[in-house]
Amino acid sequence: MGQPASGEPLVRLPDGTVKQVSPLTGTVVWTVPGRGRRAHAVPDQQRVAVDAAEHDRLCEFCSARYLDTPPEKSRLVLTSDGPQVLEHLPAPRLGESVAELRRVPNLYEILSVEYWRANHGYQPSPELLGRATAYTADPLGRSHVLDMLGRRAAATGLSGVWATEPEVERLAQAVDLFAGSHDVVVARRHLVDGARYADELAGAGTLTPDEHERYLAFTVDAMQGLYRAQPFARYVAVFQNWLRAAGASFDHLHKQLVAIDEFGPQTERELARLAAEPDVYTTAILDHAAAHRLVVAENEYAIAVAGVGHRYPALEVYSRSTHHLPWEHTAAEVRGFSDLLHGLHAATGVDVPTNEEWHYRPPSAAEPMPWHVVLKLRVSTLAGFEGGTKINVNTIDPYTLRDRTVAALRILREQGRVAAPAIGDECSHDLGVLHYTD
Repeated sequence: MGQPASGEPLVRLPDGTVKQVSPLTGTVVWTVPGRGRRAHAVPDQQRVAVDAAEHDRLCEFCSARYLDTPPEKSRLVLTSDGPQVLEHLPAPRLGESVAELRRVPNLYEILSVEYWRANHGYQPSPELLGRATAYTADPLGRSHVLDMLGRRAAATGLSGVWATEPEVERLAQAVDLFAGSHDVVVARRHLVDGARYADELAGAGTLTPDEHERYLAFTVDAMQGLYRAQPFARYVAVFQNWLRAAGASFDHLHKQLVAIDEFGPQTERELARLAAEPDVYTTAILDHAAAHRLVVAENEYAIAVAGVGHRYPALEVYSRSTHHLPWEHTAAEVRGFSDLLHGLHAATGVDVPTNEEWHYRPPSAAEPMPWHVVLKLRVSTLAGFEGGTKINVNTIDPYTLRDRTVAALRILREQGRVAAPAIGDECSHDLGVLHYTD
């Protein structure tokens, strides 16, 4: 029996090997006995003490280094009247409040403003031009912008040319720092409050459920803002790389949002599948998860399952809403989705490198698609076997991942750290729980 039986994406062989085929992409994955019992992560045994005075200065995303990122677009602060969003603060006011969340341009964009200008004829709006002019009219703002542009020039090998240009010509490039369409949403903490060691990182799972909901909702607002600001964007990719092994530049909690001018192959494949089989997420994924007892947790608004057919062990959260676009969800729907995603991060732990990938219907697409997030555990390295055979060897099969996550969630719920009303066997395991085609 070399492959899973036709039409069955998940099979356990007599020797214990688990073979999977993704119902959406056809990706083939094997988990063989022994390798599936390897640990998620090995904590660093060399603990480094951190001076309390340096907690907020450990990387460029830290709260004592606001001038080490490009001029921020917005921030969320906590006030006596509740959370408040402040937009486009001038440089002298950056230190007047502590940002729980910040939305800043990525200094090293995947697609630059020049890309949109040269390939699509994009021109910054008068509002953006005015914002850049006002920001650089202040001496601190001007110094900040010149520093950022200088760092960008150095990264592209143009620092020599940059240094010889008159300041007025360098400042003419300032608008590109304000008009970019690759943003970063940065959380306040680098380390958990009261941390004594450098490995006590503040990840998504160390946030409170309230903090995580604000983090998620702030990101949703940011993605809608990019669609409004970049008229040539067909899709805004949203993702979170946690730890350097998963592609993060800094071990500081942040999400990235990248506007692109196409849907990308993954979304194209999913849309093509949806055109032929609109309810594929219900029948091939959620109903299958219920039948195989792969449901991890659920609430009224979302459901979390152990994923099938991913190159890395993966957990998935699906919105049960009739809405497709994240910003069309109600506040209650966003909170329900956030609670399950937060629980998965908390159960996974901060020592495990992860990629959080968002999927949703592109605004211009007609096919219905539920908002869903895939949390991939980067606990293995693709090598020659995978490259040569296109058979991916995972260390953790979906059954094991479900059991480990459920066990961790139960402990976290007892400790009051996660909001998870139904976990594992407590879940309904009903069929047809998604409503995106309604």
